[in-house]
Amino acid sequence: MKLSKTRAGNGAPVPGTKDGPAVAFSNDGDPSLSGQRRLEPNVGRDTRRKVIAASFIGNFVEWFDYAVYGYLAVTITAVFFPESDPQTGLLLTFALFAISFLVRPLGGFVWGHIGDRIGRRTALSWSILIMSAATFCIALIPGYATIGIWAPILLLIIRVVQGFSASGEYAGASAFLVEYAPPNRRGLYAAVVPASTATGLLLGSLLAALLTGLLDDSQMQDWGWRLPFLLAAPMGLIGRYIRTRLEDTPAFRALAAEDHAVKAPVKDMFRTHWRQLLQAVGAVLLNAVGFYVILSYMPTYLSEELGLGATESYIATTIALLTYIGFIFLTGMLSDRFGRKKVLISASVLFILLTVPAFSLLGTGNFLVIVLVQILLGAMLTLNDGTLPSFLAEMFPTRVRYSGFAVSFNLSNALFGGTAPMMATLLIAATANNLAPAFYLVAAAIISLVAVSLSRETSNEPLRHE
Repeated sequence: MKLSKTRAGNGAPVPGTKDGPAVAFSNDGDPSLSGQRRLEPNVGRDTRRKVIAASFIGNFVEWFDYAVYGYLAVTITAVFFPESDPQTGLLLTFALFAISFLVRPLGGFVWGHIGDRIGRRTALSWSILIMSAATFCIALIPGYATIGIWAPILLLIIRVVQGFSASGEYAGASAFLVEYAPPNRRGLYAAVVPASTATGLLLGSLLAALLTGLLDDSQMQDWGWRLPFLLAAPMGLIGRYIRTRLEDTPAFRALAAEDHAVKAPVKDMFRTHWRQLLQAVGAVLLNAVGFYVILSYMPTYLSEELGLGATESYIATTIALLTYIGFIFLTGMLSDRFGRKKVLISASVLFILLTVPAFSLLGTGNFLVIVLVQILLGAMLTLNDGTLPSFLAEMFPTRVRYSGFAVSFNLSNALFGGTAPMMATLLIAATANNLAPAFYLVAAAIISLVAVSLSRETSNEPLRHE
């Protein structure tokens, strides 16, 4: 049975958009979801284009910041910490990076509650404002030579604020896109989110390469490193403007119109969807470790551990990121055609088999080989990264989708993602083995393989509306 225009429980029509009816309900007789109504959106192309733009820019700003911090880690170490052993200083810089992630699960709870209780648009509009303001403030912090210990303390405080605000971005944008997407293209639409993160990393890599190529060490430490962070303010304001001009998703508006929005979505998620939550945390693990090791930590690894020039390291990563963005959308289409589980399992298997040999080839020092290896590792990661947003969004029903996604994604990233650069540096120091980050990646891939294998396929099912 299909209804072209639904009515809420009180008899009032569900709000629509200027492009047409907001939602279309369907009952497809799925025994696993008996008695539940599911919905798919019926909106126009103009609205979907705006949704894509709004979802893209927030994650772009967030990951542009993380990229700049990771790519300029050596310079930031010199600015914010006293002169000491370079490896110790670098470890402290990455420790600050990791500590800022510890607040992300808390942010996941808060933004998940706002997104599932008040609305996806509200959560996304505020998260981008707070995040871009915090990023801008980093550029204003004096260095250790000026204010001493207060320099790293202020940096830590601001990065904690960033971590809190950013914890709502990836999950919210993914849920927003999936709930607006055509049923057979949810994987492709959701791939916009990791594509935006890679684009942010790409711009960060380009700016880092440009700055390190044009400025000497003294200029970089004095003022050059601040320039990328200053860009966050205008980009954040543009993103907030776009988001406030959109209506909330058809799925959430229908739920709110029926007064079915959960008063305590996080509590409801833990009570009724804890199995999916555990599976999601495990599935995210490979993405968490792989993303930060391959796309954020890699330039530092190439320059500090393998002796490649800083500019060459940035250029190699930039080339890899360009191909990565193209692979992301291909992966989204593959997941729509063959299913989320098959693509995610393929990613885990490839990492288990090829990571250690790939890192061994990086040690050759040959620039062409390094670029090709980074492209290979990036392509493998896209199989996971390009599929994960739709996989996680489809795993949870509308009433707890934001919370389920935000908590699982941020919990795994807090424990294993933000700590990945620090762990990689620590493992190399402890083992005197430059292949240590590769073995760390293999372990993450094994856990994700088990978690995904235990989950159910959702790509061919309508979104659950409960």
